[in-house]
This record gives sequence, structure tokens and C-alpha cells, in this order.
Amino acid sequence: MMHMIELVQVEKQFQGQAVVHPLSLSIKEGEFLTLLGPSGCGKTTILRMIAGFEQPTEGEVWLAGQNVTDTPANKRDLNLVFQHYALFPHMTVEDNIAFGLKMKKTPRAQIKERVAEAVTMTQLTPLVDRYPHQLSGGQQQRVAIARAIANKPKVLLLDEPLGALDLQLRKNLQSELKHLQRTLGITFVYVTHDQEEAMMLSDRIVIMNNGKVEQIGTPREIYARPQTLFAATFVGENNIFSSPEGLFAVRPEKIIPQRGPGAKKTGVIEDVQYLGNVHKLMVQLENEPMRVTIALDFTDDEPWEVGETIGLNWNARDEVGIGS
Repeated sequence: MMHMIELVQVEKQFQGQAVVHPLSLSIKEGEFLTLLGPSGCGKTTILRMIAGFEQPTEGEVWLAGQNVTDTPANKRDLNLVFQHYALFPHMTVEDNIAFGLKMKKTPRAQIKERVAEAVTMTQLTPLVDRYPHQLSGGQQQRVAIARAIANKPKVLLLDEPLGALDLQLRKNLQSELKHLQRTLGITFVYVTHDQEEAMMLSDRIVIMNNGKVEQIGTPREIYARPQTLFAATFVGENNIFSSPEGLFAVRPEKIIPQRGPGAKKTGVIEDVQYLGNVHKLMVQLENEPMRVTIALDFTDDEPWEVGETIGLNWNARDEVGIGS
């Protein structure tokens, strides 16, 4: 499978300050890759360098085997979808979707065909004659995505596209996006600070922090084998312990509470949280300033009590050694 995007030692500085440290990254054709990290970590800057809106200070950007480092944004075969949909308020849904194709002077019959295809894929058929102000946030976002895919770009870049939507709508659109990406086979590069969204959507995740890559891997690799302290604590809940060899992490669901001797640690239950299919014990360790989270599934019906002293155990294989 060919590499659709290659970043070769790409670096970006603003006024002498590095906002993206040297980064090399290959993104395969048809891959859903997510840049994940807190605000200001450099992920949007990377997306803008791929799009051609920012020029790298150093390094090269390759698209489908071509060096496009100096190619202007409008000559790159990709489309960008923002959090703010930037729809034309005076145009119908249909005209908004057709706009890019008209600008490219695509033949009218082909425009009609492409728009119809994009409308069907994004489930907008009943809304084609409406104007943006007559649509909900989720519908407007679907129009923005339809407009992007109507151009049949090699790559679709999405910058926090669901950030402005409420939780339930985000969940629905996440499923639609994943399905759409699989159907189209277009390479998606997605930016988000939402770890759950990244885990659900991505083939691979790039975890960013302060302009540097902390880890690149599949959602499973990143969850099961975080390589740095930041990666271990940014994606999902984790318990960090120290030993003479250094720091290690144990996920809450891997810790087994017990009554009686023989535990690795002991502590006092400070809180019991019932969350439907999971309940959690918050345990303050004895003789250590650390609070541990234990996640138990719904089959556990032990009557754990706040104030009770319990033991904590886990399998050595569930310890993940991490860098600082």
C-alpha cells in the first residue's frame, strides 16, 4: 500500500520558537490517522502544513509521491473541513456542495452526479433545498463534509470538525464519519483533543505534546502499551506507581481489590462510584500520597464500603514501564 502523505523532518517555528519539533510521519492510502493532544500542542499546525496554509520552516511535505512543500494550497489534491463550517448563507445545501466543483469548471452533468453522490452518502437528500440557517449544527457539519468529498480529494483533513456539537450528536456523527471514511477509502487526517473520539475513529493515533510526538500507534497499542508518562495519563485513566526500576502504569480494570493478606499495596476506600456497567473504587494508599482508581465490572457484587481498608493486587504482566 502506497504512502499518501509523507512528512520528512518537518519543523515549524514562529518567531524563533519551535511549535512543531522535527517530525517524520508516513500516512498510508485509505488510512484514518488522528493527531491527538491538548490545545496548543502543534496538531493544527501540522494539518495546516499538509494543507499548504503554513510553510514548514524545515523539511518536506509529500502527497501521493509528489513533493508539494512549495505547492500552493489550491493546487494540492486535498480538502479541509473545519469546526466552523464556513457555509455560504445565501446558498442552498445543494449549491454549497456544488460550489468547489463549479470553481474548478467541472462539467455540469458531472457536478450533478457528484453532488447527488455526496448528498446520498451524508444522508442529506431531504435537505438539499434548505439554507444553512434552516439546518441544525449536525446537518451543517454534514453539508461541509459533503462539499469536501464531492471534490473527490485524495486526502480529507478534518480540524476538530465535531468540536462545536453536543455530546449525543457528536457520538452519532462519529459513527457516520467512520462509516463514510471506510466507504470512500479516502485518507483522513483528523485533529482532536478528545481521546475517546480518537480511540473510536482511528486506525492509528499520533499523540502530541508541546510540539513533539509522544507516541504513534493503533488505539489498542496506545491504550495497552503507553510509552511515556504523558501518553499513559492522557489516554484513558491510569494508575502510576514508582519502583526502584522507575515508573510503571496499571490500568484501573487490571487492579484486583481483596480482603485479607498477600496484597501488593493496601489502602482505604475513599469513594465508591456506580456508573451502570462499571463501578469504581477510589482508594487512598497507606503510607503513600497516591490515590488509586479500581474499575470493577457489573458482575462484581461485593459490598465495598467507604472507610474500609483493602488490599490491591495485579498481575505483573499488566505493569507497563513508562518513560518520564
